Amino acid sequence: MSITAGETKGGEGAIDPRAAQARARAIAAFLSGFGLFLLLLTLQPFAGPPQTLEGESSGNIVNQIGYVTLALIYGGAMAAFCERAALARLGTSSLIIVFAVAAFSLPQAVDSEASFRALLLASFAMVLVAGVLLLPWSEQSFATAAAHATLALLALVYAALLLAPSLAIHGSEGVEGVHAGHWRGHLTHKNYAAPVFSMVAMIGIYVWRMGLRWRGAAIVLLSVVFVLNSGSKTTMGFLPIAIGLVLLARLTGRPRLMLIMHACMVLLVGALTVGTVFSPALLKLSAAINADPTFTGRDEIWKFAAAKIAEKPWLGYGYVSFWQTPVVTRLEENFEASWDIRGIGSGHNSYLDALLMFGVPGGLVMIYVLMIKPLGNYLAAQADPQRRRLADLGAMMVMFLTYVGMLESFFLNRAEPIWLLAAFSVLTLELTSRMGVRQG
Repeated sequence: MSITAGETKGGEGAIDPRAAQARARAIAAFLSGFGLFLLLLTLQPFAGPPQTLEGESSGNIVNQIGYVTLALIYGGAMAAFCERAALARLGTSSLIIVFAVAAFSLPQAVDSEASFRALLLASFAMVLVAGVLLLPWSEQSFATAAAHATLALLALVYAALLLAPSLAIHGSEGVEGVHAGHWRGHLTHKNYAAPVFSMVAMIGIYVWRMGLRWRGAAIVLLSVVFVLNSGSKTTMGFLPIAIGLVLLARLTGRPRLMLIMHACMVLLVGALTVGTVFSPALLKLSAAINADPTFTGRDEIWKFAAAKIAEKPWLGYGYVSFWQTPVVTRLEENFEASWDIRGIGSGHNSYLDALLMFGVPGGLVMIYVLMIKPLGNYLAAQADPQRRRLADLGAMMVMFLTYVGMLESFFLNRAEPIWLLAAFSVLTLELTSRMGVRQG
């Protein structure tokens, strides 16, 4: 962004335009870092597993008021500090298509009003995501803000692990007792925490590449240690693959080859996960490679989801209007299944859940906008050496989340960190493909 100040001449009370500009830039950089910190932390950290299964949790009033307030603050800050051309780019973002598809699905929802509120919350959170990216004056300013934000998050989480471990580590009580001892940090479950801290590690790599060596190395080290202690084996496998592919493209100068390798990886992961539901041959192959080809019973959830997609293939069931709604909770319990579908919070597959909520046409549009189109933007952005580091960060996140989406659901998931980081990566690649990045 470019901030200009009118020059005031003479007089004892004259304002130094350079000092005013420096203050404005400092405020903008602080807001960017603070916004990233809140995006990662959430407004309800260390809340533990949700206590309610159906409908919104009682604590969501915090999110509703909090993100409206943040949207007003960051919207005002962008209007004051950001270049008009940059703000205009937001008006053509493909993320608008994502929200349009969700809005189109609202009439199909069991409770259209609740779905509309959820969509509003997700929309307000997008203002925070945009502010994190657009407010810093330069890329160096953004890298410094990102370093401070992620180090503050890591310091808080590690303090909880040392001083109040019951807040940050899964206990042995309740249905999550099988995860006892695994780190979940400030989030409700290790399967949410591990992907988030994996992407924090990617931010650390970016910070290191921007010249902030010690801070970047500390972020990467602390994040990777967290992921290793989360017990999330799939995340531990996907993290080095996404990072390795992008860095390989940078070292070899062949980004298109990297995307081909990524596409092959997507097909492989898809075949060995949800593909096993539809093909006995793929199930045998997965069993030969993986000790648990059901992925802790997810295959039964995927079979159920696939059957329900076939019942409403065109329009779907509406945004956040399937799991934990009467569509599912009023079914009779299947005592032969390892999961009680009535209590499941998601389909544990972003792609199936997109097809469930938005129908096959809407779901395919969503997948294209969030997982395929950004990589085309990456090819455009990485051609400019000044945009490569930021573009590489966005590509790492998109590729990593493409794999994670095979086992977890996060598309348009209100204000949860995984979804906000997904939107952050998509917007990063859009902006870097269309605009220059100011250095210094």
